[in-house]
Amino acid sequence: MRCPSCGKLDDKVIESRTMANGESIRRRRECLCCGYRFTSYERIEEKPFMVIKRDGRRQPFEREKLAKGIERALEKRPVATNMIDQLVVEIEDEAYKIGKSSREIATSDIGEIVLSRLNTIDKVAYIRFASVYKHFNNLDEFIEEVNKVGGEH
Repeated sequence: MRCPSCGKLDDKVIESRTMANGESIRRRRECLCCGYRFTSYERIEEKPFMVIKRDGRRQPFEREKLAKGIERALEKRPVATNMIDQLVVEIEDEAYKIGKSSREIATSDIGEIVLSRLNTIDKVAYIRFASVYKHFNNLDEFIEEVNKVGGEH
């Protein structure tokens, strides 16, 4: 595994942890050259896990897209980078559990998982994500959502 800090290929595994009911392994590694610590994940490669878009099209699940959306929602918010990484892993794990039998999940299901997680972590990030995900038609719908999150019904 190439070190993201110095680029060398010499590292050792410090800790391994099974994730997603044994479907993936998280490994903490340390570069033997520079001492930098980083995380890698191992998964069994099977037929692709598909996402059903709103218009009915199916596309392969892209972890990077999920991570990018969450990072955008949490941009300039007081949330640690490793917390964001963990959040992405947890959401991905939950999505795989929901769509395990059919190997697919609707984007609406993923959106709801993200919203429920963001709601517990950061209310501003929740509103940012909801404003894109829920496609508010007018200001009143947006204000109603903000009031729900703020606890004012």
